[in-house]
Amino acid sequence: MHCFKEWQIICEALREGRQSLILRKGGIHEGSGGFSFANISEFVLFPTRFHAQGNLVNLPGEFTPGKEWEIGDQVLFDTLCQVTQTYELTDWKQVQALNDLHLWSEDCIKDRFDWEGKGMASGKIHLALIRAYKLATPITINYAKNLGGCRSWVELAEMSAKASDPVISDTAFAAIEAEVSAITS
Repeated sequence: MHCFKEWQIICEALREGRQSLILRKGGIHEGSGGFSFANISEFVLFPTRFHAQGNLVNLPGEFTPGKEWEIGDQVLFDTLCQVTQTYELTDWKQVQALNDLHLWSEDCIKDRFDWEGKGMASGKIHLALIRAYKLATPITINYAKNLGGCRSWVELAEMSAKASDPVISDTAFAAIEAEVSAITS
């Protein structure tokens, strides 16, 4: 099973239906090919506590993530995501137009958009429109060293996940899908 490492606060927003998209440049350990959603249609969210998340999101109030995972900590996986559309955006105005559809601050996304290195060019960012589902049975694993590092994807072969209910209605998701389509066309 593919597991997508994302900030805990964003995982909560996806699980609660406050966000249905992911903007990603990639982790520093993505390899020479850089980041991609290619060939991945479904994944489980892997909440991370790395980076100063609270300072980089638009969220009223304080958010203080717990300490980063340590070897042996139990990590809860409770959200399955299905990728419905992917885009590689190279127009900053399109990226800005998505601001009301996610929690990241504009400065955070601009930094990602402009970042260059490790096989990734500046002036672009990946967008995935995702449909989030609660897992029928949440999964807990023990954190291990091989799960660490600044990378987006972790493969857990022993994990299988079955979705239950979508976190937002079909009507609400269709509206978001139409808005993203209008912005990216």
